[in-house]
Amino acid sequence: MHSKLLFITLLIITLTGAIHSTDKPSDQALPTGPGFDPAKVLGPVECIECHKHSGGVWEQTPHHESITGVHRSKEGQEIAKAMKIKRITRESLCIDCHGTAQRSGEKTTLSSNGISCESCHGAAADWMKRHGEFSGKEEGEETTEEIAARWKESEAAGMLRPSMILEIARNCVSCHVVPHEDLVNTGGHSSGSDFELVSWSQGIVRHNNFYSKGKDNKVASIEKRRLFHIIGIMAEMEIVLQAVSTANGKGDYAVKNAKRFIALRKKLDAVNKAIDNPQIKEAMEAIANLKMSLKKQDAMAIAAKQITASVVAFAVLNDGSSLEGVDPLLAKDTDYRGAKPGTQ
Repeated sequence: MHSKLLFITLLIITLTGAIHSTDKPSDQALPTGPGFDPAKVLGPVECIECHKHSGGVWEQTPHHESITGVHRSKEGQEIAKAMKIKRITRESLCIDCHGTAQRSGEKTTLSSNGISCESCHGAAADWMKRHGEFSGKEEGEETTEEIAARWKESEAAGMLRPSMILEIARNCVSCHVVPHEDLVNTGGHSSGSDFELVSWSQGIVRHNNFYSKGKDNKVASIEKRRLFHIIGIMAEMEIVLQAVSTANGKGDYAVKNAKRFIALRKKLDAVNKAIDNPQIKEAMEAIANLKMSLKKQDAMAIAAKQITASVVAFAVLNDGSSLEGVDPLLAKDTDYRGAKPGTQ
């Protein structure tokens, strides 16, 4: 507990400095897609060799073939023409979110026609071997300490594990919100989907079947779903605020993201009223009176940094067990995106 409190203290000091920095909004680069190094992508075949059950579920999801047909669709062709993109299946602006890019030498290709394992869990070249070697022993023979060390080293090498809810949420948001002004305003691409972390992660894309060896594919625990709901709102708010604070004009990109922020603020306010949590209170204080005007971009940038500080602290300090007040706000299973996933 002492080490966790020390970490949070140092974190808040660091982020507080960032909040009061003099960086202009235009100095902040926004992620478009996961941003993993394509040269370190190994491809889904490497993962499915061991994760056969999860791979079987993935193959039945929209993520599996998400780029298929994009280049043939009227909308895709219109966007490509407006953006002067010659080949959708070769352009990083498209394949970073609609596929999985892999680079060998100077050549970038698709390692998968869809959003595959490494799109969500990180390019695997630096951690693949370590995460699956069982510390040189047979599966089930490792000590608790060896398992913890293996996961810690894998995470340090870039693996995004399911327990890293904030990092996973940010990864999802980087594509389901489209933080690219020119793509929206010039290309005519939508500014984002109606993404919500609980309902979109617990439906057809769910693959919680590794430890049961494919026998079942259970919905995440209520504690995890509480965290998904709150962290998902704040992770989305973080990037939406960054988007509006860096917008160059009052086009669809700025207007639609401003409206998205207002809807997210209402959701976070409902959370704040449902539970007594210091990180949520801090976040709400930063945005309660924030005006969505391009004349207030400096204020938006500061608020975005406060949201970052609050959500990072929240993710570290909360395990979901004492957040039952948000249960009425959680998506119902009937709202989960798509059909029920399989248990392959």
